[in-house]
Amino acid sequence: MALSRVCWARAAVWGSAVTPGHFVTRRLQIGRSGLAWGGPRSSKLHLSPKTDVKNLMSYVVTKTKAINGKYHRFLGRHFPRFYVLYTIFTKGFRMLWADAKKARRIKTDMWNHNMEFHQLPYREMEHLRQFRQDVNKCLFLGIISTPPFANYLVFLLMYLFPRQLLIRHFWTPKQQIDFLDIYHAFRKQSHPEIISYLEKVIPLISDAGLRWRLTDLCTKIQRGSHPAICDILALRECFSNHPLGMKQLQAFHVKALSRAMLLTPYLPPPLLRRRLKTHITVIHQLDQALAKLGIGQLTAEEVKSACYLRGLNSTHIGEDRCRTWLGEWLRISCSLK
Repeated sequence: MALSRVCWARAAVWGSAVTPGHFVTRRLQIGRSGLAWGGPRSSKLHLSPKTDVKNLMSYVVTKTKAINGKYHRFLGRHFPRFYVLYTIFTKGFRMLWADAKKARRIKTDMWNHNMEFHQLPYREMEHLRQFRQDVNKCLFLGIISTPPFANYLVFLLMYLFPRQLLIRHFWTPKQQIDFLDIYHAFRKQSHPEIISYLEKVIPLISDAGLRWRLTDLCTKIQRGSHPAICDILALRECFSNHPLGMKQLQAFHVKALSRAMLLTPYLPPPLLRRRLKTHITVIHQLDQALAKLGIGQLTAEEVKSACYLRGLNSTHIGEDRCRTWLGEWLRISCSLK
Protein backbone atom coordinates (compact mmCIF):
# COMPACT_ATOMS: atom_id res chain seq x y z
CA MET A 1 0.00 0.00 0.00
CA ALA A 2 2.82 2.41 0.92
CA LEU A 3 4.71 1.35 -2.23
CA SER A 4 1.76 2.22 -4.48
CA ARG A 5 1.47 5.64 -2.90
CA VAL A 6 5.15 6.30 -3.54
CA CYS A 7 4.76 5.28 -7.20
CA TRP A 8 1.82 7.61 -7.66
CA ALA A 9 3.74 10.46 -6.04
CA ARG A 10 6.69 9.96 -8.42
CA ALA A 11 4.34 9.93 -11.40
CA ALA A 12 2.75 13.20 -10.31
CA VAL A 13 6.18 14.87 -9.84
CA TRP A 14 7.99 13.60 -12.96
CA GLY A 15 4.93 13.31 -15.28
CA SER A 16 5.44 9.59 -15.67
CA ALA A 17 2.86 7.84 -17.85
CA VAL A 18 2.29 5.00 -15.52
CA THR A 19 -0.64 2.84 -16.52
CA PRO A 20 -2.98 2.21 -13.58
CA GLY A 21 -4.00 -1.24 -12.72
CA HIS A 22 -7.34 -2.94 -13.03
CA PHE A 23 -8.55 -1.71 -9.68
CA VAL A 24 -7.70 1.91 -10.45
CA THR A 25 -9.41 1.69 -13.83
CA ARG A 26 -12.62 0.47 -12.24
CA ARG A 27 -12.53 3.27 -9.67
CA LEU A 28 -12.09 5.85 -12.42
CA GLN A 29 -15.10 4.41 -14.26
CA ILE A 30 -17.15 4.64 -11.08
CA GLY A 31 -16.13 8.25 -10.61
CA ARG A 32 -17.04 9.21 -14.19
CA SER A 33 -20.16 7.19 -14.86
CA GLY A 34 -21.62 6.25 -11.48
CA LEU A 35 -22.45 2.60 -11.00
CA ALA A 36 -22.44 1.76 -14.72
CA TRP A 37 -19.78 -0.97 -15.10
CA GLY A 38 -20.36 -1.37 -18.83
CA GLY A 39 -18.84 0.54 -21.73
CA PRO A 40 -19.49 4.26 -22.40
CA ARG A 41 -22.99 5.29 -23.51
CA SER A 42 -23.74 5.95 -27.12
CA SER A 43 -23.98 9.59 -28.18
CA LYS A 44 -26.92 8.89 -30.57
CA LEU A 45 -30.16 10.75 -29.61
CA HIS A 46 -33.46 8.87 -29.30
CA LEU A 47 -36.91 10.44 -30.07
CA SER A 48 -39.47 10.65 -27.30
CA PRO A 49 -42.62 8.49 -27.47
CA LYS A 50 -44.76 11.61 -28.12
CA THR A 51 -42.69 12.50 -31.18
CA ASP A 52 -43.00 8.93 -32.47
CA VAL A 53 -46.80 9.09 -32.08
CA LYS A 54 -46.97 12.43 -33.93
CA ASN A 55 -44.88 11.07 -36.78
CA LEU A 56 -47.07 7.99 -36.98
CA MET A 57 -50.27 10.06 -37.03
CA SER A 58 -48.83 12.33 -39.72
CA TYR A 59 -47.95 9.29 -41.82
CA VAL A 60 -51.44 7.82 -41.38
CA VAL A 61 -53.13 11.12 -42.32
CA THR A 62 -50.94 11.51 -45.41
CA LYS A 63 -51.67 7.96 -46.56
CA THR A 64 -55.39 8.39 -45.89
CA LYS A 65 -55.52 11.55 -48.00
CA ALA A 66 -53.67 9.82 -50.81
CA ILE A 67 -56.04 6.83 -50.75
CA ASN A 68 -59.05 9.14 -50.57
CA GLY A 69 -57.80 11.09 -53.59
CA LYS A 70 -57.37 7.86 -55.59
CA TYR A 71 -60.88 6.78 -54.55
CA HIS A 72 -62.36 10.10 -55.73
CA ARG A 73 -60.57 9.85 -59.08
CA PHE A 74 -61.79 6.27 -59.49
CA LEU A 75 -65.41 7.28 -58.85
CA GLY A 76 -65.18 10.31 -61.13
CA ARG A 77 -63.72 8.21 -63.94
CA HIS A 78 -65.97 5.14 -63.77
CA PHE A 79 -69.16 6.38 -62.02
CA PRO A 80 -69.54 10.10 -62.86
CA ARG A 81 -73.22 10.44 -61.90
CA PHE A 82 -72.74 8.67 -58.60
CA TYR A 83 -69.64 10.77 -57.96
CA VAL A 84 -71.66 13.97 -58.35
CA LEU A 85 -74.20 12.75 -55.77
CA TYR A 86 -71.42 11.57 -53.47
CA THR A 87 -69.68 14.96 -53.64
CA ILE A 88 -72.90 16.88 -53.00
CA PHE A 89 -73.79 14.77 -49.97
CA THR A 90 -70.28 15.00 -48.55
CA LYS A 91 -70.18 18.78 -48.86
CA GLY A 92 -73.74 19.02 -47.60
CA PHE A 93 -72.97 17.15 -44.38
CA ARG A 94 -69.91 19.32 -43.82
CA MET A 95 -71.92 22.51 -44.29
CA LEU A 96 -74.69 21.24 -42.02
CA TRP A 97 -72.16 20.34 -39.33
CA ALA A 98 -70.58 23.79 -39.61
CA ASP A 99 -74.03 25.40 -39.29
CA ALA A 100 -74.75 23.31 -36.20
CA LYS A 101 -71.51 24.36 -34.53
CA LYS A 102 -72.16 28.02 -35.31
CA ALA A 103 -75.74 27.80 -34.02
CA ARG A 104 -74.48 26.19 -30.82
CA ARG A 105 -71.94 28.97 -30.35
CA ILE A 106 -74.63 31.62 -30.85
CA LYS A 107 -76.92 29.89 -28.36
CA THR A 108 -74.10 29.68 -25.84
CA ASP A 109 -73.38 33.40 -26.21
CA MET A 110 -77.08 34.17 -25.76
CA TRP A 111 -77.13 32.12 -22.57
CA ASN A 112 -73.93 33.61 -21.18
CA HIS A 113 -74.92 37.22 -21.91
CA ASN A 114 -78.64 36.76 -21.08
CA MET A 115 -79.74 37.89 -24.56
CA GLU A 116 -82.97 37.35 -26.45
CA PHE A 117 -83.33 36.46 -30.12
CA HIS A 118 -84.28 39.98 -31.21
CA GLN A 119 -81.16 41.41 -29.52
CA LEU A 120 -78.75 39.50 -31.76
CA PRO A 121 -76.98 40.99 -34.80
CA TYR A 122 -78.65 40.45 -38.15
CA ARG A 123 -76.41 37.67 -39.45
CA GLU A 124 -76.70 35.62 -36.26
CA MET A 125 -80.49 36.03 -36.22
CA GLU A 126 -80.73 34.92 -39.84
CA HIS A 127 -78.44 31.96 -39.20
CA LEU A 128 -80.58 30.72 -36.31
CA ARG A 129 -83.78 31.17 -38.31
CA GLN A 130 -82.45 29.23 -41.29
CA PHE A 131 -80.91 26.53 -39.12
CA ARG A 132 -84.19 25.95 -37.29
CA GLN A 133 -85.96 25.56 -40.63
CA ASP A 134 -83.35 23.06 -41.81
CA VAL A 135 -83.54 21.08 -38.57
CA ASN A 136 -87.34 20.81 -38.81
CA LYS A 137 -86.99 19.34 -42.29
CA CYS A 138 -84.31 16.90 -41.13
CA LEU A 139 -86.46 15.81 -38.19
CA PHE A 140 -89.21 14.76 -40.55
CA LEU A 141 -86.69 12.70 -42.50
CA GLY A 142 -85.47 11.10 -39.28
CA ILE A 143 -89.01 10.20 -38.21
CA ILE A 144 -89.85 8.36 -41.42
CA SER A 145 -86.56 6.43 -41.24
CA THR A 146 -87.22 5.17 -37.69
CA PRO A 147 -88.92 1.82 -38.57
CA PRO A 148 -86.59 -1.16 -39.17
CA PHE A 149 -85.06 -1.34 -42.65
CA ALA A 150 -86.82 1.93 -43.56
CA ASN A 151 -83.50 3.72 -44.08
CA TYR A 152 -83.06 1.93 -47.42
CA LEU A 153 -86.41 3.31 -48.56
CA VAL A 154 -85.47 6.77 -47.28
CA PHE A 155 -82.39 6.90 -49.52
CA LEU A 156 -84.58 6.11 -52.50
CA LEU A 157 -87.11 8.76 -51.51
CA MET A 158 -84.34 11.35 -51.08
CA TYR A 159 -83.12 10.59 -54.59
CA LEU A 160 -86.62 10.79 -56.09
CA PHE A 161 -87.93 13.77 -54.07
CA PRO A 162 -84.96 15.99 -53.19
CA ARG A 163 -87.02 19.18 -53.00
CA GLN A 164 -89.46 17.82 -50.45
CA LEU A 165 -87.04 15.83 -48.28
CA LEU A 166 -83.62 17.47 -48.54
CA ILE A 167 -82.42 20.87 -47.37
CA ARG A 168 -80.57 23.40 -49.52
CA HIS A 169 -77.11 22.02 -48.61
CA PHE A 170 -77.87 18.84 -50.58
CA TRP A 171 -79.17 20.52 -53.73
CA THR A 172 -77.14 21.01 -56.87
CA PRO A 173 -76.74 24.60 -58.14
CA LYS A 174 -79.32 23.94 -60.85
CA GLN A 175 -81.72 22.40 -58.36
CA GLN A 176 -81.43 25.44 -56.11
CA ILE A 177 -82.62 27.73 -58.91
CA ASP A 178 -85.35 25.35 -60.10
CA PHE A 179 -86.68 24.62 -56.61
CA LEU A 180 -86.79 28.31 -55.65
CA ASP A 181 -88.78 28.98 -58.82
CA ILE A 182 -91.20 26.21 -57.88
CA TYR A 183 -91.67 27.55 -54.36
CA HIS A 184 -92.26 31.05 -55.68
CA ALA A 185 -94.87 29.68 -58.08
CA PHE A 186 -96.69 28.27 -55.04
CA ARG A 187 -96.60 31.72 -53.46
CA LYS A 188 -97.98 33.38 -56.57
CA GLN A 189 -100.97 31.04 -56.58
CA SER A 190 -102.13 32.52 -53.27
CA HIS A 191 -101.87 36.18 -54.36
CA PRO A 192 -105.26 36.33 -56.20
CA GLU A 193 -106.98 34.83 -53.15
CA ILE A 194 -105.46 37.47 -50.87
CA ILE A 195 -106.49 40.34 -53.17
CA SER A 196 -109.98 38.88 -53.55
CA TYR A 197 -110.42 38.73 -49.78
CA LEU A 198 -109.27 42.33 -49.43
CA GLU A 199 -111.89 43.43 -51.96
CA LYS A 200 -114.60 41.54 -50.07
CA VAL A 201 -113.88 43.23 -46.73
CA ILE A 202 -113.61 46.77 -48.12
CA PRO A 203 -117.33 47.51 -47.38
CA LEU A 204 -116.75 46.50 -43.75
CA ILE A 205 -114.20 49.28 -43.18
CA SER A 206 -115.83 52.19 -41.39
CA ASP A 207 -113.55 54.99 -42.65
CA ALA A 208 -114.52 56.13 -46.13
CA GLY A 209 -111.05 57.44 -46.90
CA LEU A 210 -109.47 54.10 -46.03
CA ARG A 211 -112.05 52.29 -48.16
CA TRP A 212 -111.12 54.43 -51.18
CA ARG A 213 -107.38 53.99 -50.62
CA LEU A 214 -107.66 50.21 -50.27
CA THR A 215 -109.81 49.97 -53.42
CA ASP A 216 -107.29 52.03 -55.36
CA LEU A 217 -104.43 49.88 -54.04
CA CYS A 218 -106.10 46.61 -55.07
CA THR A 219 -106.80 48.03 -58.53
CA LYS A 220 -103.14 49.01 -59.02
CA ILE A 221 -101.93 45.59 -57.96
CA GLN A 222 -104.33 43.80 -60.28
CA ARG A 223 -103.13 45.98 -63.18
CA GLY A 224 -99.54 44.97 -62.45
CA SER A 225 -98.28 48.33 -61.21
CA HIS A 226 -96.03 48.60 -58.15
CA PRO A 227 -97.69 50.58 -55.33
CA ALA A 228 -95.83 53.47 -53.74
CA ILE A 229 -94.59 53.35 -50.16
CA CYS A 230 -96.90 56.17 -49.08
CA ASP A 231 -99.93 54.32 -50.49
CA ILE A 232 -99.12 51.28 -48.36
CA LEU A 233 -98.32 53.18 -45.15
CA ALA A 234 -101.56 55.13 -45.44
CA LEU A 235 -103.47 51.87 -44.91
CA ARG A 236 -101.72 50.77 -41.71
CA GLU A 237 -104.84 51.40 -39.61
CA CYS A 238 -106.85 48.94 -41.72
CA PHE A 239 -104.68 46.04 -40.62
CA SER A 240 -104.72 46.74 -36.89
CA ASN A 241 -108.49 46.57 -36.30
CA HIS A 242 -111.55 44.79 -37.63
CA PRO A 243 -111.86 43.29 -40.24
CA LEU A 244 -108.19 42.90 -41.27
CA GLY A 245 -106.57 42.51 -37.86
CA MET A 246 -104.69 39.26 -37.26
CA LYS A 247 -107.26 38.03 -34.75
CA GLN A 248 -110.22 38.89 -37.00
CA LEU A 249 -108.99 37.20 -40.20
CA GLN A 250 -111.02 34.35 -41.64
CA ALA A 251 -109.52 30.84 -41.73
CA PHE A 252 -109.23 30.64 -45.54
CA HIS A 253 -107.48 34.03 -45.62
CA VAL A 254 -104.99 32.85 -42.98
CA LYS A 255 -104.30 29.77 -45.11
CA ALA A 256 -103.70 31.92 -48.18
CA LEU A 257 -101.30 34.12 -46.24
CA SER A 258 -99.51 31.02 -44.95
CA ARG A 259 -98.99 29.74 -48.49
CA ALA A 260 -97.67 33.18 -49.47
CA MET A 261 -95.11 32.85 -46.64
CA LEU A 262 -94.24 29.25 -47.64
CA LEU A 263 -95.79 27.89 -44.46
CA THR A 264 -97.88 24.74 -44.45
CA PRO A 265 -101.63 25.51 -44.53
CA TYR A 266 -102.58 22.04 -43.26
CA LEU A 267 -102.94 22.91 -39.59
CA PRO A 268 -105.90 23.81 -37.37
CA PRO A 269 -106.79 27.52 -37.63
CA PRO A 270 -105.54 28.45 -34.11
CA LEU A 271 -102.14 26.83 -34.71
CA LEU A 272 -102.00 28.26 -38.22
CA ARG A 273 -102.72 31.77 -36.96
CA ARG A 274 -100.13 31.45 -34.20
CA ARG A 275 -97.45 30.16 -36.56
CA LEU A 276 -98.16 32.91 -39.09
CA LYS A 277 -97.90 35.57 -36.38
CA THR A 278 -94.62 34.10 -35.12
CA HIS A 279 -93.17 34.00 -38.62
CA ILE A 280 -94.14 37.62 -39.32
CA THR A 281 -92.70 38.71 -35.96
CA VAL A 282 -89.37 37.06 -36.78
CA ILE A 283 -89.23 38.82 -40.15
CA HIS A 284 -90.00 42.14 -38.49
CA GLN A 285 -87.19 41.59 -35.97
CA LEU A 286 -84.84 40.72 -38.83
CA ASP A 287 -85.85 43.94 -40.57
CA GLN A 288 -84.99 46.01 -37.52
CA ALA A 289 -81.60 44.31 -37.16
CA LEU A 290 -80.91 44.75 -40.89
CA ALA A 291 -81.78 48.43 -40.70
CA LYS A 292 -79.14 48.82 -37.97
CA LEU A 293 -76.55 46.92 -39.99
CA GLY A 294 -77.28 48.57 -43.33
CA ILE A 295 -78.06 46.95 -46.67
CA GLY A 296 -74.69 48.04 -48.00
CA GLN A 297 -72.96 45.65 -45.59
CA LEU A 298 -74.66 42.59 -47.13
CA THR A 299 -73.13 40.44 -49.82
CA ALA A 300 -74.95 39.74 -53.07
CA GLU A 301 -75.99 36.29 -51.86
CA GLU A 302 -77.31 37.69 -48.57
CA VAL A 303 -79.31 40.36 -50.39
CA LYS A 304 -80.95 37.82 -52.70
CA SER A 305 -81.72 35.49 -49.78
CA ALA A 306 -83.29 38.34 -47.79
CA CYS A 307 -85.46 39.38 -50.75
CA TYR A 308 -86.63 35.82 -51.38
CA LEU A 309 -87.62 35.38 -47.73
CA ARG A 310 -89.79 38.51 -47.96
CA GLY A 311 -91.62 37.44 -51.11
CA LEU A 312 -89.51 38.54 -54.08
CA ASN A 313 -88.20 35.92 -56.51
CA SER A 314 -84.62 37.20 -56.58
CA THR A 315 -83.10 34.28 -58.51
CA HIS A 316 -83.50 36.05 -61.86
CA ILE A 317 -83.18 39.69 -60.73
CA GLY A 318 -80.02 41.77 -60.63
CA GLU A 319 -78.31 42.70 -57.38
CA ASP A 320 -78.95 46.46 -57.71
CA ARG A 321 -82.68 45.98 -58.18
CA CYS A 322 -82.78 43.60 -55.22
CA ARG A 323 -81.06 46.17 -53.01
CA THR A 324 -83.53 48.85 -54.11
CA TRP A 325 -86.52 46.61 -53.41
CA LEU A 326 -85.13 45.56 -50.03
CA GLY A 327 -84.57 49.21 -49.08
CA GLU A 328 -88.22 50.00 -49.86
CA TRP A 329 -89.33 47.00 -47.82
CA LEU A 330 -87.30 48.18 -44.81
CA ARG A 331 -88.81 51.66 -45.04
CA ILE A 332 -92.28 50.12 -44.77
CA SER A 333 -91.43 47.53 -42.13
CA CYS A 334 -89.55 49.88 -39.82
CA SER A 335 -92.48 52.31 -39.91
CA LEU A 336 -94.82 49.67 -38.47
CA LYS A 337 -95.17 48.29 -34.97
